[in-house]
Amino acid sequence: MKVVLITGTSTGIGRAAAVLADKAGYQVVATMRDTDKAGPLREALPGADIRQLDVIDPASVAACVDGVIADYGRLDAVINNAGAGHLGTLELEDVDDVRRVMEVNFFGVVQVSKAALPHLRASKGRLITVTSVGGVVGQPFNEAYCAAKFAVEGWMESLAPVVAKLGVTVSVVEPGAVVTEFVSNVRADRDVDALIAGAGDYRPVIESYLERTAAAYDASTSQSAAECAEYVIRPLTDAEPRFRYQTSDWAAEFTAVKLADADGSAVQRLTGSWLGA
Repeated sequence: MKVVLITGTSTGIGRAAAVLADKAGYQVVATMRDTDKAGPLREALPGADIRQLDVIDPASVAACVDGVIADYGRLDAVINNAGAGHLGTLELEDVDDVRRVMEVNFFGVVQVSKAALPHLRASKGRLITVTSVGGVVGQPFNEAYCAAKFAVEGWMESLAPVVAKLGVTVSVVEPGAVVTEFVSNVRADRDVDALIAGAGDYRPVIESYLERTAAAYDASTSQSAAECAEYVIRPLTDAEPRFRYQTSDWAAEFTAVKLADADGSAVQRLTGSWLGA
């Protein structure tokens, strides 16, 4: 049985993706930073192999990947899903806040991918990363978050043709608005009321942005985690995975404002041709 490791499975898209990957016939290793939050996943996926993994802790990453290989002898796919949103703008936050956002959303992905890649090469496996439409289109008051997601997309787009020569496929998945704990976690990360109160000249602009965002994340107009997860596992199950997947028609239309090469194939053909037959 093929083995997939998924990060960030305690909530939302990651949890739903773990259930769907199991249904697709994979042995799922579902990871999360705090395994005390594993209850809902255990209910949805009885008998799940749930392991602790903090993507920004090198020792945690190494121990988890090594443990998977010790127990299963192989690793066929990784879904980098763990991440965290952040609300702010340059004048209203510390540079250390920006570094923290990059650490979780970018360097965490790099760290897990690096640890897994030797095993993915051995299995001719798949490296999948959940990014965001914010990895394509920069969005107001999401400067740090979008920068991290842009970095992930640039890294993976550059890595893809290289490891393709060694049998590994790389894909990114770009959700738009999804009804999960993500928005409430952003609010927990940043005291929004305090941000508004201290925004000075930015206050009317940020209030307008927050009003629009609340509407975008309304359950009637955005995807559920389960709907989004169906797209997350497509590069896991497709016979010939694309580089880029949007998770809804809205996400495809939004990114198309900037992307002419919507599924990433034209770039991959171009840069792949630089690497020989």
